[in-house]
Amino acid sequence: MPAVMHHVGSRGKRKRSPAMSEINVTPFVDVMLVLLIVFMVTAPLLTVGVPVDLPKTRAPALGQDKEPLSITVAKDGKIYLQKEVVTADALVPKLQAISQNGYDQRIFVRGDKTVPYDRVMVVMGLLASAGFTHIGLVTDVAKPKSEQH
Repeated sequence: MPAVMHHVGSRGKRKRSPAMSEINVTPFVDVMLVLLIVFMVTAPLLTVGVPVDLPKTRAPALGQDKEPLSITVAKDGKIYLQKEVVTADALVPKLQAISQNGYDQRIFVRGDKTVPYDRVMVVMGLLASAGFTHIGLVTDVAKPKSEQH
């Protein structure tokens, strides 16, 4: 509720001053910067634990609200669903069981850069044939040529 401030003029009459309508955004900006720093520090800790050497691209990272579901094709050709090794035949039934529990986010496919292209495409083909259309490929951000040695 806006407050109306009164002050007494030179002749003893009260004059109306308009309500102050400025909002101090400094505390809001401070909180947002702290949250940004917290999320920047914790985001790398949320990645899946299967070590792969991802290819480099210049595309920016995508943001997402829920925990991402990732499928990894490791150097040795093994397929991982999150951190669990699965066979190509068992991958689709496991994903369908997960999707029945309400998972509707993008599925991220991570492939080691030394894995043959067709191995990663076989996994993506399995996902597409099972009806999963929100598939994303994960890469690392490439360094500019001046920083590469």
